[in-house]
Amino acid sequence: MAKRLYRSREKRIVLGICGGIADYFDVDPVLIRAILIFFMLAGGSGILAYLIAYFFIPLEDAQF
Repeated sequence: MAKRLYRSREKRIVLGICGGIADYFDVDPVLIRAILIFFMLAGGSGILAYLIAYFFIPLEDAQF
């Protein structure tokens, strides 16, 4: 089964984007959040990337 990038329902703080990216690359979500904060502080490109990711990365299917 192919790996797919989704916004996380479980590892979310705001929209689940960092949690989904962390699941995809199999790393800790805190690392992804730290990278995002760095880019937000270094010119604001992190904010734009976060908003774009919100519109293009689908939400993870509910697993009951």
